[in-house]
Amino acid sequence: MRDVRRANRSSLLTDLFHGGLQSRQQLAATTALSQASVSNLIGEMLEEGLVEEAGLVGSDGGRPRVLLRVRPGFRYVVGADVAETRVLVELYDLSMARLAAVELEHDDDPDQVAAQLLSGLATVTAEAGVAAKDVLGYGVGVPGVVDRDGVVDSQSTGWDASPLGAMLRAGTNVPIFVENGAKTFGQAEMWFGSARGARHAVIIMIGTGVGAAVVMDGRSYRGANSNAGEWGHTTLVYDGEVCRCGSRGCLEAYVGAGGISRRLAAATGLADTPDLVDAMLTDTPPEAVPVFAETVGYLGAGIADLINLFSPERIVLGGVAGAHLGERFLPEIREAAARHALRRPYSQTSIDLCTLGQDAVAMGAATLPIAQLLAEGGLPEGEEPMIALPPRSRRPNERSRR
Repeated sequence: MRDVRRANRSSLLTDLFHGGLQSRQQLAATTALSQASVSNLIGEMLEEGLVEEAGLVGSDGGRPRVLLRVRPGFRYVVGADVAETRVLVELYDLSMARLAAVELEHDDDPDQVAAQLLSGLATVTAEAGVAAKDVLGYGVGVPGVVDRDGVVDSQSTGWDASPLGAMLRAGTNVPIFVENGAKTFGQAEMWFGSARGARHAVIIMIGTGVGAAVVMDGRSYRGANSNAGEWGHTTLVYDGEVCRCGSRGCLEAYVGAGGISRRLAAATGLADTPDLVDAMLTDTPPEAVPVFAETVGYLGAGIADLINLFSPERIVLGGVAGAHLGERFLPEIREAAARHALRRPYSQTSIDLCTLGQDAVAMGAATLPIAQLLAEGGLPEGEEPMIALPPRSRRPNERSRR
């Protein structure tokens, strides 16, 4: 009975979080629970402060119905994006309004990255006036392969079985969740962005690195050892360009920002700088046109592989480099994918651009503790529910994700 009750609470809570304001009657219809069960379970969650009443809506001739929502200030979540040279840390309430953010630099040493992540956690909680005990969890998106204990392997960045999760847990009592950044980016797009509503999707993230989040039947596909989705390290050209991972011919060597920049520098005679790709996309000299055409072809071929392998209903193209390429060349990318993909799977797949901003990795990381809360139907047994006071500070850059 306890498991059934938890499953029913999970169903209600998940529906409220993703569906927004709803009445008890609507929840009974969408969850297939009885009106009595909905009333009892919602009553529990109201007493715990997990759910709150948020207005009235008229009904057909009867009394107005009370609208419910997950209470934004019940707990708070923090998400981080560990990028190549910096760490972005953001704090959200449970409506996914951003309350505080900080960006810190790092030198790619795992110990320093862990120290900066802990510093960022302290900074955003202090800025928002949120006590550590009120933080539901801290999600961290990192490049590389991540196991369930938060051990990170990244040949591209030189991290070899780095115990990032353990290092963070040694410095805070806040629950820690470490995940591959492409997967947290994918979760953000699935929950709030262009992939929302899809059951089968691949969300592509192209920056310096290249990765993908594969979603099958609404669930993230992790593989046997949590390392599925390393799309950037599939072989595109046999014995081709050297990749950052040490192998040759990887897709990342051709469509990652570094590979594009190197080819642009060689073609134009300009210095290979971090902003060269953006500069060439903004003002493209004739020498750069073949480089971008070649890149679009490589990217289309890589996307065709995803279509042929997974037959998704939707592919979402994002990441800094991916979004910029897509904004400029999306029709050409679709045409290149069509040339390499099987006709029927391609005809049933849409290729779209991401809709979330550059904080999508951090936002997706912040949803990791929320996913656990929804799955458990509330706080784990033994943890007393509490009514958290709203943060003292104003909400800078507040944005609703509903």
